[in-house]
Amino acid sequence: MCLAIPARVVELLSDGQALVDLGGVRKAVSLALVDAVCCGDYVIVHVGFALARLDPEEAAQTLALMHEAGVAGGDEQGPP
Repeated sequence: MCLAIPARVVELLSDGQALVDLGGVRKAVSLALVDAVCCGDYVIVHVGFALARLDPEEAAQTLALMHEAGVAGGDEQGPP
C-alpha cells in the first residue's frame, strides 16, 4: 500500500524543487508534476514528488485524521 501525505511548502528551491514541512521534518521534493505552487501551499507528497496542490482545510482534516490514527506526530503546523 502506498501513502501520500499532505505537506506544507516552506521554501521554493532551484531546479523545480521545494522544501516542505512534514510534521516538523523538512524535505526537498520535486514540483515537476504540479504548477503554480507558492510558499504556504499544501501539496500531496509521495516518494519525493508533489503530486497535487491541496486545499488548506482538506490538509488540516487529513493531518488530524492521521494524528488520530497514530500515523502522524503532533507537531504538524495547521493552515494559517
